[in-house]
Amino acid sequence: MSRFASCVAIDWSGAKGKRHKGIAIAEARGDGPPRLVQPGHVWSREEVLEWLLDRSAREATLFGFDFSFAPPFEELGAYLPGEVDVPDNARDFWAYVDGKSRDDDLGAASFLEEVHRRHFYFGIADGVKANFVRFRICDAHLNAQGGRKTASAYDAIGAAQVAKASFSGMRLLHRLSGKVSIWPMDPLPQDGSAVVEIYTRIYLRNAGMSGRKLRSRADLNKALAGLGSKPARLLFEPNDHQTDALVTAAGMRAHLRHPHAFSPPGLTPKLARTEGWTFGII
Repeated sequence: MSRFASCVAIDWSGAKGKRHKGIAIAEARGDGPPRLVQPGHVWSREEVLEWLLDRSAREATLFGFDFSFAPPFEELGAYLPGEVDVPDNARDFWAYVDGKSRDDDLGAASFLEEVHRRHFYFGIADGVKANFVRFRICDAHLNAQGGRKTASAYDAIGAAQVAKASFSGMRLLHRLSGKVSIWPMDPLPQDGSAVVEIYTRIYLRNAGMSGRKLRSRADLNKALAGLGSKPARLLFEPNDHQTDALVTAAGMRAHLRHPHAFSPPGLTPKLARTEGWTFGII
């Protein structure tokens, strides 16, 4: 399975606080069944960072995080249109978000709710939602392939919103920058570990389970079979965070066999610097 010893998927959380039941980590190693990493543990985001750095130093691993590595840039030529002194590339923007956020455990709620409140949609009092949401070029590619549109990084309301997770994730990426390769902002290295952006729905669609949340071992193993994976060995009924991580780890492993996994048509050097790309969109 390529040069990586394993694929690791992290179901992320942007929730406030220091411990997050919404974080789950799963690993697909070799051709074995995917497994959960410390399934009974309630992770903090900083713990995930430390665990990743330790694991990355020990063996070449492909890590996937389910948040947007950067907001849309191409459509309007800016991350936060009308603001001054906001960087125009992802790596510097991560540093900007980290420097402007005062939340515990790499959280970024203050960035959305206070520092740049006018750019984010929190409800009907903000006006028309369509005036806030924008999408990246890779989202358009996913839609063209029949995939469902991802949530916008500027939509901060509801259970399906990804804004808080994405901006807290950018703080994580800032701490990883220069220590682990972050694709496609960094080119894929010839050896060592790498970090990619993932979107679970892509792999559910690839497994023939599009549009479904998996909350049972039976459905989970049906999805894994659709990805060519052995069934998971669980002694309990998993929650949807755990199934997302398990399916995505297996999906990442399967996608590594695609000849254009790291060279998708449509990904330009400019997009790599500004918006990034989701691993799995070809």
